[in-house]
Amino acid sequence: MTKSGFVSIIGRPNSGKSTLLNRLVGEKISIVTNKPQTTRYVVRGILTRPEGQITFLDTPGVHKPIHRMNEKMMKSVREAITGVDLILLIVDSAETFGRGDEFALELLNAVGTKKILLLNKIDAIQKYKLLPIMERYSRSGKFEAIVPISALTGENVEEAIKEVFAHIPEGPMFYPADQISDQPERAIAAEMIREKLILLTEEEMPYSTAVVIDRFEEGEQLHKLFASIFVERHSQKAIVIGKGGQKLKQIGVEARKDLEGFLGRKIYLELHVKVKKSWRNDDETLRNLGFGE
Repeated sequence: MTKSGFVSIIGRPNSGKSTLLNRLVGEKISIVTNKPQTTRYVVRGILTRPEGQITFLDTPGVHKPIHRMNEKMMKSVREAITGVDLILLIVDSAETFGRGDEFALELLNAVGTKKILLLNKIDAIQKYKLLPIMERYSRSGKFEAIVPISALTGENVEEAIKEVFAHIPEGPMFYPADQISDQPERAIAAEMIREKLILLTEEEMPYSTAVVIDRFEEGEQLHKLFASIFVERHSQKAIVIGKGGQKLKQIGVEARKDLEGFLGRKIYLELHVKVKKSWRNDDETLRNLGFGE
């Protein structure tokens, strides 16, 4: 009998959850930047091996909400730690333990699901510093295993996968062996565009922007994508467009490269920037953006 399980990846913003998910499934399905709260939705990645299948759930970073959008993000985190077979708590071992880490532990200690601790970014610290971190977390929560890893370099990730398989139940595969995500192509495309938007605009922009695919026209040789970028103020619209439209053009060029690699087709990408005041607190807009009820 093969093993099969649903496993949530939980952690603070910038702890490396999306980098780990991409490493696990072998392809970029979750966007990655060096700015916190990049992930806004639960992204599912599927790893199939001869011993079974693991469905990983990459979640938004654990944080205290300040907008309706953040409240919905944290609601999705709470839903992701119930009804799964295992939780992976991923921690940035290069960062000092703080209130945010305590908050994440309190959240997880309130549920009875099995947990494994992943101490990430070990490529960025001296190895002797790991033992005190492991001892602190051993005192603070009950973990089936503690595995130091580097999601960026892949160090010890195979060991983490072995631990996951050891702690999930036997069961059938829920997805075809060659499937790596159940995310719609439109959703992944929107996130890929938002990643370039985050990387290429100023510091305040990531939290007040969103991307929606308005039309997705599939062809044998060419896919045509028409997308809207939402901002909250006209001054932000000017930043995204840039002088002479150069910033928006750069976003489009960089996004198109990733989209062509992911979709395996030539891409025509058309971007428009729209102002929607206070969209992060508007329930109807958030529903249209896929944040649910």
